[in-house]
Amino acid sequence: MSKTQPHKARKRFGQNFLHDHGVIRRIVACIAPKKGQRLVEIGPGKGALTEGIISVTERMDVVELDRDLIPILKVNLFRYPELTVHEADAMTFDFSSLAQEQAIRVVGNLPYNISTPLIFHLLSQANCIEDMHFMLQKEVVDRLAARPGDSLYGRLSVMAQYYCQVESLFIVGPESFDPAPKVDSAIVRMTPYKTLPYPVNDIKTLEDMVRIGFHQRRKTLRNNYKGVLSNDDFNALNIDPGLRPERLDVEDYVRIANFIQNKEA
Repeated sequence: MSKTQPHKARKRFGQNFLHDHGVIRRIVACIAPKKGQRLVEIGPGKGALTEGIISVTERMDVVELDRDLIPILKVNLFRYPELTVHEADAMTFDFSSLAQEQAIRVVGNLPYNISTPLIFHLLSQANCIEDMHFMLQKEVVDRLAARPGDSLYGRLSVMAQYYCQVESLFIVGPESFDPAPKVDSAIVRMTPYKTLPYPVNDIKTLEDMVRIGFHQRRKTLRNNYKGVLSNDDFNALNIDPGLRPERLDVEDYVRIANFIQNKEA
């Protein structure tokens, strides 16, 4: 099998292979891998980014769903015997199983079609993750990093920022990929808090309250929380029920969730 063996990108896996070496070097510089760290890559493809990392760390885990890519990956990275390939779906993969000795660092060029649910899956395991660096559709990165009052601020912003410090790093144009996507991409760094700034009593309640709050984002909090929070409840929370959901910050949603749980206790 030659190193240049062709592999047609599969739409059902959302594959867009990064081939711009300048962009790859810039991503590796942002990640700043160090020898001995446990890095895990989601969707390594043909190993372009993988090689830039494992050449420093000397060992690495990758999670790849497309079984046809695995032999290509192993040939392209044959010089690195400490590469461990997990043929698995990242959406259901237990990342905590790789963090028994130390916290893991997660990287990946995430498929656009599953990026949001995959991020939620990773956030549920944030306690074993040191940081995450992802290539995503630019709009998803903008949503992750959006601040209260921004038009893109929503459920993803609140839940990501509950768990992590989120930094949008730089934009990557379509020409850096094969095949070229129709939209710009961007690199995001997500660093889970070692101590949550606003801990919630029950994470499921927070998830429910954020989902209800943004169910109809053009409506007011009074409308969206009808039957959940009364005017007296809003007064007790010191939150204006005439606001729209994007005006509340993470702390506000945590206060709502803790209030609801205490109310139901």
